[in-house]
Amino acid sequence: MSSTVVVTAPPAAVPAAPDADPRRRAGRRWWRLVSPVLLVAGWEAAARAGLLAPDKLPAPSRVLTTGVRLAGDGTLGVHLLDSLTRAGVGLLLGGVLALVLGAAAGLLRLGDDLVDPPVQMARMLPHLGLVPLLIIWVGIGESLKITLVALGVFFPIYFNTYAGIRDIDERLVEAARTCGLGPAARLRHVVLPGALPSLFLGLRLAIGAAWLSLVVGEQVNAQTGVGFLMMEAREFSQTDVVVLGLVIYALLGLLSDLALRMLERRTLTWRRGLRAT
Repeated sequence: MSSTVVVTAPPAAVPAAPDADPRRRAGRRWWRLVSPVLLVAGWEAAARAGLLAPDKLPAPSRVLTTGVRLAGDGTLGVHLLDSLTRAGVGLLLGGVLALVLGAAAGLLRLGDDLVDPPVQMARMLPHLGLVPLLIIWVGIGESLKITLVALGVFFPIYFNTYAGIRDIDERLVEAARTCGLGPAARLRHVVLPGALPSLFLGLRLAIGAAWLSLVVGEQVNAQTGVGFLMMEAREFSQTDVVVLGLVIYALLGLLSDLALRMLERRTLTWRRGLRAT
């Protein structure tokens, strides 16, 4: 009678992820700058070759010179600080309200019945189209700018909070309840981690909406702000200042998005999603 000996081979080593090397990750970050640099270089070359009219689209070097001049005399700093303040206050007000209502609609059946239907109806209204009505309600002062930003950030955060909570596997909540976790502990250890990816996505969309809303708001009876600076420059045909304002808004959006992505990467260290190859 023969016996069969089964030899179990040791498990094969799992290859490291392509971006596990910090140096490789740093190289990928630098590669992300290639296309913007090429775009600016092409823009500069076209302007110097006379393909772009200076009064229509000035060269990047001229825009940079204008920015240095405005920063040197303090004008740019004053307008930029006011714009950042309005965006921050509006993001805080609209974000907190969206988090509260989104959590209530996502966690409570009564909240879903009472909160979600009117929000679904309101999201069909373009909030920038409400400017005439908002002027009647809150006036044309700072309240209008902050209200526009708050409306712009509300819907992305609300819907992603709601979707993030509803997409959590109910079996995880039942397992937590079986293990003896109370409502507060389930919220902290199950609901919050499960909803965080969607919440970060909502924040990224909300930041973009905040800058877009601020552009419109600062062109209505404003005395300071980057949008006011652009509006005033348009009156005097200062195209370089207008383009400078657009570049500032683009950089602010990019920097805020990068900061949020870094925070997301540090907060969601447990998540392993699909990586680009």
